[in-house]
Amino acid sequence: MPITTSDIQIRLTGGSGNTDPNLSLGGAVSSTALVDNTTHNLFDEVSGSESLAGDIEYRVLAVRNGHASLTMKSTKVYISQDSTNANSELDIALDGNGLNTNPETLTNESTAPSGESFTHPTDYSGGLNMGNIPSTQFYGLHLRRTITAGAGASTPDEARFKVDCDTDA
Repeated sequence: MPITTSDIQIRLTGGSGNTDPNLSLGGAVSSTALVDNTTHNLFDEVSGSESLAGDIEYRVLAVRNGHASLTMKSTKVYISQDSTNANSELDIALDGNGLNTNPETLTNESTAPSGESFTHPTDYSGGLNMGNIPSTQFYGLHLRRTITAGAGASTPDEARFKVDCDTDA
């Protein structure tokens, strides 16, 4: 059976038992998957003071191949939907530690990773290349949310990223 959407797992980091997206700051991959289609499923609510001053926050996830035997081939990640608020942007970067190595651990949500370059690819052809991810292995992914200083309230503010790959039948 080929790799299906459910085999492409997006996991929190921050320790094998971490269930808090606000603590998904790198290190060991959690057994907890990122919850889809839920408010504040990755980044917390932007406070008035953060909105006034502007704010940049980071999260670290792991893209895991949950298939029992097949490899996710030519795996790429990209922004599939830009933020619904013009004063908010989501950007991504691959973790420099590479395949099946715990991603860099950030000091806190306001500390940028060391050496990663954030970009904003919006389709598969321009997506960040994770290469082949063998069965049960993973690749670290950094996300950066930038709120422009003086941003107004927006409910909900939503942006999406997507992971695509080729698969053998």
